[in-house]
Amino acid sequence: MRWEALFADMEAQLEAAERAGVRADVAELVRAERATVHLVDRLRAAVGRQVRVHVLGAEVIQGEVIDATEQWLLVGQERERRVLVPSRAIVAIAGLGAHAAPEPGRVERRLGLGHALRVLARDRAAVLVRSGDVELAGVLGAVGADHVEVVARDARGAAASSVVPFASLATIRTG
Repeated sequence: MRWEALFADMEAQLEAAERAGVRADVAELVRAERATVHLVDRLRAAVGRQVRVHVLGAEVIQGEVIDATEQWLLVGQERERRVLVPSRAIVAIAGLGAHAAPEPGRVERRLGLGHALRVLARDRAAVLVRSGDVELAGVLGAVGADHVEVVARDARGAAASSVVPFASLATIRTG
């Protein structure tokens, strides 16, 4: 009887050790997989979710993730208001899930900040551009490789433009 109890105890210990080893292996695989996930993959998986985006300059954007690429995040707010946030201006994001979207397609990977700004310029959408402590209201004019022109009209209707480097853009609001 003692031998049977001893063998049963040894068998239980062996099974417990095997289960612990499997759990450790699974945990290590999960950590390794998470290490390959990029922020943009989590942002793309969050389309439709409500988030709080902390942006350079202490601004907080709250709304629904509409779209995301490696270079920008588009957040929808009340009515038709949209906020385009360059990825490099993001300080922190609350409300993201743990899931990640699969790798984007070749075309989607090429949709940079310039592409998004050229769409706004083409549509002559009224924008409010924030760059540091400066806010510029108007429409987007020429969009270069690394800068954008914001064209404003004064009370007399005369156009005045300001050129803003992409590197200093914090947010671009429409609507």
